Amino acid sequence: MRANGVGTRVFGALALVAVSLGAQAQFSHQLLVHPKAAALGNAVTADPPGIMAIRRNPAGLSRLEGRQWELGGAMPMTQFDAEFTVPDEGCDVFGIECAENDPVANSKSSTDVGANYIPGIGLMESAAPAAPFNAGFSVQPPGSKLTFGNAAFIENSGGFSREDDDPGRYQPTQAAIQRITYLSPTVSYQINDEWTVGGGIHFSHQGIEVNQLTRAPNMLVGVGATLQDAFGCDEEAQEPLAPWLALCGGKIGPFQDIGNVNFRAEESLSTSYKVGVLWEPTDWFTWGAQYSSGDDMKLKGDFQIDYTEDWASFWQSVNSSVLGAIGAAILSLPSGVPKEEGHVSIKESYPQHFSTGVSMRVLPFLTLNADMDYVDLASQKYLELKFDRELEFLNAARILSPEKATPTSLKIAREFTDVWNLGYGATLHVNDRLDLRAGAQHRSTVIPKGAESLFSPIGDGTMYGVGLGYKWSKHTQIDMSLSQMKSTQDIPADSSCNINCTNITNIVYNPYAGLDVKTETTITFANLTIRSRF
Repeated sequence: MRANGVGTRVFGALALVAVSLGAQAQFSHQLLVHPKAAALGNAVTADPPGIMAIRRNPAGLSRLEGRQWELGGAMPMTQFDAEFTVPDEGCDVFGIECAENDPVANSKSSTDVGANYIPGIGLMESAAPAAPFNAGFSVQPPGSKLTFGNAAFIENSGGFSREDDDPGRYQPTQAAIQRITYLSPTVSYQINDEWTVGGGIHFSHQGIEVNQLTRAPNMLVGVGATLQDAFGCDEEAQEPLAPWLALCGGKIGPFQDIGNVNFRAEESLSTSYKVGVLWEPTDWFTWGAQYSSGDDMKLKGDFQIDYTEDWASFWQSVNSSVLGAIGAAILSLPSGVPKEEGHVSIKESYPQHFSTGVSMRVLPFLTLNADMDYVDLASQKYLELKFDRELEFLNAARILSPEKATPTSLKIAREFTDVWNLGYGATLHVNDRLDLRAGAQHRSTVIPKGAESLFSPIGDGTMYGVGLGYKWSKHTQIDMSLSQMKSTQDIPADSSCNINCTNITNIVYNPYAGLDVKTETTITFANLTIRSRF
């Protein structure tokens, strides 16, 4: 019976980590494109930003004459806050009061320490804000209608690290996800004075690593803790029902740690393509559109689960008894191994993306932009994980969920929704050398109600940005911006079975069962780019 206590909790932890890939990617999608994009609410499909047109609309490369290079960087500063409170009506796990026994109850979590995924190395904590880069060049031969370009950039990036005693450590202690495009050969062609098209192929690296403590505030674990108290395990550590049943091998409880899960996977060659078009019928109006293909990836990596001494000893003692041995044989109960580790592969999809927009110079000194972005996430119905060996936690999960688990694989349903993001921007042309910019973009969450978690603290949010473009010299352009986005979630107790459900039949990971959870994520970032000729 208590297979639900460990197998499904570790199953749920790994499932939530893997499923949250897409949510994290959407959160940072198009955040670090270019200072011009950040300042204009990402409404630049019809007004592509320099060489980073490779990212937003490859047709925009045709606007760059001669041979040009571009170098840029960003400094993101992220604050993750969460609050865990006992509801007014209280909460308990099989009679064990949360307020009195749960160290997380009525506490707050906060971190501004970043983490990055380094290809080939994994997660690295960053005490200071990281500085994602982009670099590229373009070449337009004199008199040619063709323009060639290439760039390297960070497609999306996110990560954080908490203190070991931070209340948010169960979802998770550390996490980092990153997608780096290291090669993006692109070409644009000016058909005539009105129409321009472009396209390119992107070669990218995708990586993720998560490290987190696990616990199981579940009714069945509460039953075990209550029986231990009834047997006097804390006082005498004797086994009154031995040899038939032994429960005092190690202390367990709904608020006790089970162990630590480390999960890391990456794909070094993920390919996608991008195509775009610009239509400029007049000198004051431009329409643009671009499509970015998705990619079916197969991330490969490893995982390790280190169980606590109490948890391992408890199951060792249970299995040493007559009833425990019978139950273990029938129900595939844990044996009490201190560690499980192995290799894992993940079938994951990088989502398709489409955007369209307009740019209008409504006055000689004022240009207005508007964009609509679509990200295809609902089509990703399942995530599949395959392991290189049979694992105890999968045996336990298989009993309760045979349609999702085998001894060597997991099939996890995804609950993402397609999203439409709307962006707006305005440029004030102060003079021939200076442009002032401001904009906003509403970014919808991909996570529906009832599926929120602390791993992806991502509700609906609006990104606001300001910036400027300055023509330093005849051939040198400098762009800079400052942007901020805030996202909040309010997750009442028992409302999301990814974080705080108390249902006895629930098989997903709920380390904050019975607690009200509120999250607030604030990301502030400064961008700077310089472009010149060579």
